[in-house]
Amino acid sequence: MSLEIRWHGRGGQGAKTAALLLADVAFKTGAYVQGFPEYGPERMGAPITAYNRISSEEIRVHSNIYTPDLVVVVDETLLHSVDVTAGLKEDGAIIINTPGKKEDVLPLLNGYKGRVYTVDARKISVETLGKNFPNSPMLAAAVAVSAVMDKAAFIREMRSSYEHKFAKKPEVIEGNMRALTMTFEALEDQLQKSA
Repeated sequence: MSLEIRWHGRGGQGAKTAALLLADVAFKTGAYVQGFPEYGPERMGAPITAYNRISSEEIRVHSNIYTPDLVVVVDETLLHSVDVTAGLKEDGAIIINTPGKKEDVLPLLNGYKGRVYTVDARKISVETLGKNFPNSPMLAAAVAVSAVMDKAAFIREMRSSYEHKFAKKPEVIEGNMRALTMTFEALEDQLQKSA
């Protein structure tokens, strides 16, 4: 098993954090991992890119990812300014944070023919956390679409990670856990149709 993921987001939305969390959780389930951002002139709202490599074999390559298996777009406004499908494998997939449907975003994907999924991470995070923190839902979406790890193991490791990170804020732990679960549920129909 080997999976390469490229994340597109804006500074402050948590794309880098999501990539690092995914690496951490995958490592805890026994995988070899890399999780790293690509830095430019970072500022709040500026486009950023982050990457994951997850493998059952030792990873010997140390470069950016040019032909990802999966692309995760945390901010749909990037579809107008960044070629998010660049190098994306035809047998791969792209997940876009949008309240719209797949048909709404297809015209912005440069003719990409692979699998396309949409998830309304803003709605999920506002409902579960009271604010727009799209990274937890998009992290769950990446795991659901890639099937890189067992859902139960992912949920268990994320709870452990959140309990460590938010030890003094139990309401944040539960909100994030609900966001993860709601995202898996929200993607069920799309995953069944593409199976």
